[in-house]
Amino acid sequence: MARIPPIVATQFIVLSLLSSFALILVQGEDDHDFVRAMDRDLLGLKKEKLSHFKLYWHDIVSGKNPSSIGVVKSPVNSSTLFGFVSMIDDPLTEKPELSSKLLGRAQGFYASASQQEVGLLMAMNFHFIQGKYNGSTITVLGRNPVFNMVREMPVIGGSGLFRFARGYVEARTHTFTASTGDAIVEYNAYVLHY
Repeated sequence: MARIPPIVATQFIVLSLLSSFALILVQGEDDHDFVRAMDRDLLGLKKEKLSHFKLYWHDIVSGKNPSSIGVVKSPVNSSTLFGFVSMIDDPLTEKPELSSKLLGRAQGFYASASQQEVGLLMAMNFHFIQGKYNGSTITVLGRNPVFNMVREMPVIGGSGLFRFARGYVEARTHTFTASTGDAIVEYNAYVLHY
């Protein structure tokens, strides 16, 4: 009977062990109970489309019923109000006049996040209340250097009809009243969604 040389037997055992470990590692990558691949049709995700929304954001600081309330004052003497935070529940309208059709509300906050210029961190949901978009939201999170003519901020998500949304908004100041601090800003949102 032929004998297997000890070196060949050792190589066979090592090779068998290595291939077993490799098989365990490959199978182990997908062997998690908390994650799995899904078919997008199961979530009702059809063809992705691009939508453009034009609306007006009314930041009302003055009067008896402001839509923007300062919740943290700037802790330092700063010309940019660095550190200031304001919570918002701002009306979103179809035209620049506050009396025009209410499309929804911008809910969230903005904070002065720059020491060199007036630059705000904007974190807000555009919550729609009209038509097929009623109850859906678009989430905007980004930097707003308010004295620039046009400011661009990313759309990072959404809910309802805007699940998996992405895109950007462009903000242009329509009017700003220095004596009251009230502002009307035109927002053009370009949103990819299903």
